[in-house]
Amino acid sequence: MKVYVPLDSAARALGADAVAAAIRAEADRRGIDVTIVRNGSRGMVWLEPLVEVDRGDGRAAYGPVTAADVPALLDGTLKGHGRVEDIPFFARQTRLTFQRCGLVDPTDLDDYAAHGGLAGLRRAAAMSGPEIVAEVTASGLRGRGGAGFPTGIKWKTVQQAAADRKYIVCNADEGDSGTFADRMLMEGDPFSLIEGMAIAGLGVGATRGYVYIRSEYPVAIAVMREAVAVARRRGVLGPDVVGSGRAFDMEVRVGAGAYVCGEETSLLNSLEGKRGTVRAKPPLPALEGFLGCPTVVNNVISLATVPVIFEKGAAHYEAFGLGRSRGTVTLQIAGNVKRGGLFETAFGMTLGEAVEEIAGGTASGRPVKAVQVGGPLGAYMPRDRFDTPLGYEDFDAAGGLIGHAGLVVFDDTADMLKLARFAMEFCAVESCGKCTPCRIGAVRGVETIDRIAAGDPRAAALLTDLCETMKDGSLCALGGFTPYPVMSALTHFPADFATMKEAAE
Repeated sequence: MKVYVPLDSAARALGADAVAAAIRAEADRRGIDVTIVRNGSRGMVWLEPLVEVDRGDGRAAYGPVTAADVPALLDGTLKGHGRVEDIPFFARQTRLTFQRCGLVDPTDLDDYAAHGGLAGLRRAAAMSGPEIVAEVTASGLRGRGGAGFPTGIKWKTVQQAAADRKYIVCNADEGDSGTFADRMLMEGDPFSLIEGMAIAGLGVGATRGYVYIRSEYPVAIAVMREAVAVARRRGVLGPDVVGSGRAFDMEVRVGAGAYVCGEETSLLNSLEGKRGTVRAKPPLPALEGFLGCPTVVNNVISLATVPVIFEKGAAHYEAFGLGRSRGTVTLQIAGNVKRGGLFETAFGMTLGEAVEEIAGGTASGRPVKAVQVGGPLGAYMPRDRFDTPLGYEDFDAAGGLIGHAGLVVFDDTADMLKLARFAMEFCAVESCGKCTPCRIGAVRGVETIDRIAAGDPRAAALLTDLCETMKDGSLCALGGFTPYPVMSALTHFPADFATMKEAAE
């Protein structure tokens, strides 16, 4: 009997380690042969710890499982969910980037290869650098970290730059509230990220890569380090990548947890051992990045999507999506919802479908008031925008942004003025301090929102003007995008910005 118990941080926070220990103890007591595999999460957080049992006839899912449930689990009398693939939340997904997450043993390279892994790298190894970049361009892949910049154009810029050294840097400093896709992938399928970075290295002519992971992700750091060591021993990394005669190696670097280090130039400064402050652009990192050399800086999901593009072909990936938003989006559903977790689907699903049908509405049972899309710098989308399709251009037209595709749901008890104030306060605390609109503007923003709450009739116009200044004058997205949650709250929920006296009237 083989039993799969997730090692994912969310599952461990909900007792997965205790469940694994109880299974081992109970199996030893009964004298039965049980192999425990610590896999990644299948992405259904409300069912964690989600344990799967394979008795030789396929994997059956149970969850949430507690240590007290273990005797019934081994007896086969515990009520389960059948196959994971048949659970509606999972069955409705289009899993490309996350196709192996939760299915494989995260640090078993043979298991990874048995489920389609390395096929993309082997194909890429037979291609020239320009051919690799052309394949990525044809797929329509855009950066999943938030900006949505076409990945192929970024790679082409680095590939065509003349330099002795070039680098691949993976931004795994996932600091947005309500987002966890990067962590989940690194914990559950680290070889897909390694494979994607190796393909990027072969494509642009880089021989060295770094994964910059925030220190708050200890499990992801440990899994990634072990996977890199395995890949190096097995010839996936090193001087002769899968027998291609071309070199690429990488290592894991740990950040100290500053939110602004999720911005690519701050990350590069931190990676170089400097203070994590934003650099002015130009020059772009693609031309003068890490140590002044041409550097591809891509997010975890962007790079981990590359292997499936080469495994199944750019045309296969490009066939999914909406408009210029091609492929799949990895929605991270959180907040006040019945069913939270990771949901991968083609671009084009409406926000209302994701919230009402996939997430099942609010856990409190109250009406949904707003959904913040794209992390703490994303706009609050009201119910009358629920028909907005999930696509970069569609969300931009509706006054929002997809960002890293985190959805945080609030019911009708949420106070939007307090949430707007939190956005300004967050910016003030996390600002690197380099530019005035962000450093000073966020502090003045908190004060101005407090004036609105106190009943100052002139403060709303002042807040609007301040947000315009921050949006246009900030060096990076921290100051530039903070106006999105603030102004969307002010615009769509004006009643929450009325004074107590006005509300009573």
